[in-house]
Amino acid sequence: MTVPAWMRAPVTAEQYASWSAEQCTDVEIQDGMVVVRPGASKRHNRLARILANALDAASGEEWNADTDFDVRLQDVPLSNRRPDVVVYRADTIDVTPTRPEHVLLVVEVVSPGSETTDRIVKVDQYARAGIPFYWRVEQAASGVPLVYTYVLDPATGSYRDGDVFAGVVKAVAPFGVEADLGAV
Repeated sequence: MTVPAWMRAPVTAEQYASWSAEQCTDVEIQDGMVVVRPGASKRHNRLARILANALDAASGEEWNADTDFDVRLQDVPLSNRRPDVVVYRADTIDVTPTRPEHVLLVVEVVSPGSETTDRIVKVDQYARAGIPFYWRVEQAASGVPLVYTYVLDPATGSYRDGDVFAGVVKAVAPFGVEADLGAV
């Protein structure tokens, strides 16, 4: 298989803005380089959708929750991530790109092929970008998903461990929300 030229050279924000929606859908940009995201399973997508719906319903008028769009972590070198769920300020719905200062919470659903990125790399990137909350959903072998929550510590610029939920999420921060992931 021949890798297209646009995947072999560093990408600038200006170049990325010129790409089609199709080119951007299954990629993230890390340090200017294209990273192809592993394909998501129906279970992965369902977990993300359930969380997005629950977060959107609980967030009030000030915030929206949605799936599958870029968050621009930095311009140079370009770093774009596409979290599975993003809770962002409602008044920025038409602002592109979405930036960390627009974001309250990101959620990543760990799947085969994304373990190291979701558990280590993205945690550090989201914390350095100043995103206040990070949740990681692990698809446990038992079938009951585990949700690990993290809160940004402004003094250290890194995440502190929050609550861990098995199946049913009953979080109080960043706002009260309940979601049953065990029914997937």
